[in-house]
Amino acid sequence: MNFRKGRPEEPEINLIPFIDILLVVLIFLMASTTYSKFTELQVTLPTADAEKLRDRPREIVVLVSADGRYVVNRKPVEGRSVELLAAELNAVSEGAKDPVVIVSADATAAHQSVVNVMDAARRAGLARLTFATQTSGGG
Repeated sequence: MNFRKGRPEEPEINLIPFIDILLVVLIFLMASTTYSKFTELQVTLPTADAEKLRDRPREIVVLVSADGRYVVNRKPVEGRSVELLAAELNAVSEGAKDPVVIVSADATAAHQSVVNVMDAARRAGLARLTFATQTSGGG
């Protein structure tokens, strides 16, 4: 006969099912919760007025061809130098109130040609410059 005192077995706590249940509850809460958007400020947005459309700044469109030629407002520039382009931009922007220069360059135009337009606009004192793009018609 064995009268030794037996050791009581320690209970084993398995956390894996507990974690699984918590993840399911968390996913359920995330999927079923609706988020409310509260605004702290009441903002009254401006309305468009057709009369104010006349006050928009004058646009100067500069086209840059693939071979580096320039066209300013549908008038070809005689040379390809920055000085000639700046002179043309100066002439076109004469009397305009804060004009916007829109650079519309060919996709294969040299990077230097576009940089020349930016430099010419700076020399002509035209600070507002933007680039025209077209949407890709993928199909």
